[in-house]
Amino acid sequence: MQFLTNSHGCAGWNGEMAERIRAFDWSVTELGNVDHWAPSLRCAVQMLLASPVPIVMLWGKPGYMIYNDAYSVFAGGRHPYLLGSPVELGWPEVADFNRHVVDTCLAGNTLSFNNKELVLLRNGQPENVWMDLYYSPVPGDDGAPAGVMAIVVETTAHVISEQLREQAEIAYRADNERVRLALNAGALLGSFVWDIKANLLSGDERFARTFSLPCAKSLDRVDPELANRMVHPDDLPQLTQSVEQAVKHGGPFNAEYRILRADGSHLWVLASGCCEFDEHGKAFRFPGVLIDINERKAAEESLLKFTRNLEQRVADEVGARLLAEEQLRQSQKLEAIGGLTGGVAHDFNNLLQVIAGNLHLLARHEPDNSNVQRRVGASLAAVERGAKLSSQLLAFARRQPLSPGVYSPFSLYDGVGELLQRALGETIRFEVHLPAEPWCIFVDRNQLENAVLNLAINARDAMKGEGVIQLSAENLMLDSRFCLGKDLAPGAFVCLSVSDRGSGMAPDILAKVFEPFFTTKADGQGTGLGLSMVFGFVKQSGGHIEISSRPGQGTHVRMYFPRSVGREEVQPVPVRVHDTEGRQEIILVVEDNDDVRSASVELLQQSGYRVLSAANGDQAMKMLVDGTAVDLIFTDVLMPGMIKSSDLAAWAKVQVPPVAVLFTSGHTRDLISRDHQLSPDTHLLSKPYSPDALAQRVRMVLGG
Repeated sequence: MQFLTNSHGCAGWNGEMAERIRAFDWSVTELGNVDHWAPSLRCAVQMLLASPVPIVMLWGKPGYMIYNDAYSVFAGGRHPYLLGSPVELGWPEVADFNRHVVDTCLAGNTLSFNNKELVLLRNGQPENVWMDLYYSPVPGDDGAPAGVMAIVVETTAHVISEQLREQAEIAYRADNERVRLALNAGALLGSFVWDIKANLLSGDERFARTFSLPCAKSLDRVDPELANRMVHPDDLPQLTQSVEQAVKHGGPFNAEYRILRADGSHLWVLASGCCEFDEHGKAFRFPGVLIDINERKAAEESLLKFTRNLEQRVADEVGARLLAEEQLRQSQKLEAIGGLTGGVAHDFNNLLQVIAGNLHLLARHEPDNSNVQRRVGASLAAVERGAKLSSQLLAFARRQPLSPGVYSPFSLYDGVGELLQRALGETIRFEVHLPAEPWCIFVDRNQLENAVLNLAINARDAMKGEGVIQLSAENLMLDSRFCLGKDLAPGAFVCLSVSDRGSGMAPDILAKVFEPFFTTKADGQGTGLGLSMVFGFVKQSGGHIEISSRPGQGTHVRMYFPRSVGREEVQPVPVRVHDTEGRQEIILVVEDNDDVRSASVELLQQSGYRVLSAANGDQAMKMLVDGTAVDLIFTDVLMPGMIKSSDLAAWAKVQVPPVAVLFTSGHTRDLISRDHQLSPDTHLLSKPYSPDALAQRVRMVLGG
């Protein structure tokens, strides 16, 4: 399906922006009439219209703006006037910034900004906004950059909340200071006078009781040393220094220290006074008072302990939130890329099916022409590579149909061991570490074995083809702290690991390893889709994957899958149908793509079937309701019209006897599956398929 109606009459996409793009007069721009747009431009617009995140494409040097429904919300009052406008005219207040973006990406480079601050006009007023921005070049038909794809995620609310949090922390510290000052007002414990020349101390009864002075001792002729003996040894040096400073320089005297009590405890006091000087400037008298600050000190100590704990909790929470937000940004980025790749897979596989079907027909028409057979064989090999690429992209986008079952790590590693040894060679040694009673998991076994194989191949390459690869499983209980930001619910999990002692990766490389087409291998030695496929499979299976690595210390990949309490399933033995010839059964082919439908009809007719065809579900249902008898419905999953493929299957199931149904698609979405997991009674033939695969599956669904 295409997003626009062109001269070939292809059905259009729904949505406000798709309608506006069709209605806009593009002939006034360099893009020209919409019916004559280049395939690369059509494909790019198709991808952005399918995305749920705000995306705008800037085409050509002027950066003509084409965007989706989500971006129209972000544009606010500028929508729909931004459509078809050069970006510098549409956003004049940030014209220089956008010119730099267009020039950089048209030169083949990418740009990204986290919490980028810009001043935009909103409702006629300048407003500070913050955004996460991702820019990447879009190739034209010749492969050279022809436009810029921009993903826009506004983070203004988050940035403002962080600013408010910082302001709250400053206010909190100011409140603490006011509390400390308020606690300074304590109870009076007595007064004293120090005769400096005679070096004698006098005081009232409260002063004497505070220092536990002998009752028989005259309170006006006390040796200061008796009082000093009652001061805490740790506080006495500081107290002595404060007294000397006051006697030498004058000014107010304030000293906080502890006094020993009769019960062995200590009492915090504040001594406050001022040294008096005679007419010659000599210090002769030092009066003062004692204030009880014990409760204040206890409150300060409690407050200090609380503050330290609070600061630690705040630091922990902020750190956890920053980590969760970073993981969320990375997840949103990969989700956006996944949406783009998954959205185009259906049309891409339809194209491959047209090519493959006609190549097979050509080979059958020219069986004795060796030149034709050689060229057809080479072309079909290229189709297979394209199909594998599409399958890997669907795996990353979490759009591949899965057939999960309950399996134990024991059987999984037993099944993959021989495959790994054969694929990696005798110079690689495997060490398997499993718990005595590993928990079971609910996964697609074939996809998991492919994931382990991909990880093992990466490990082999990192070790230059020689060394030890460790395969391990571990039963774990994951708490909420670990699951924060990982889209996991706390509970029981099984961690499957693959680790090596190879070259390892630097942090900047590690941050990109799950992105599709990113590879550190030389040209021609890797597609950059291995880890992307593993990432998509693990996420689609309800799990989590993380990778740790350091240069020179190897790499450790951990896959976390929820524990399954079901019983392990026995791996079924594949049944191959040997007799694939038709017996004049009637097959109804339902396919909206004319070329795919034509090739499929001819292949089935050559296999011995009588074939009827319909261009969509509406036509097919009308034929069936009108009484057309069929033995099997061979239908595409995604088609235009009111009647969906799932409706045809529901009709077929309630017939007496039931009519067999075989689905085909390059991208199932969830029309015939639940979370992309097929039920056991659902038969799917993925595009592109070969004549043999078609004949085998049709014969099997019809009952062999």
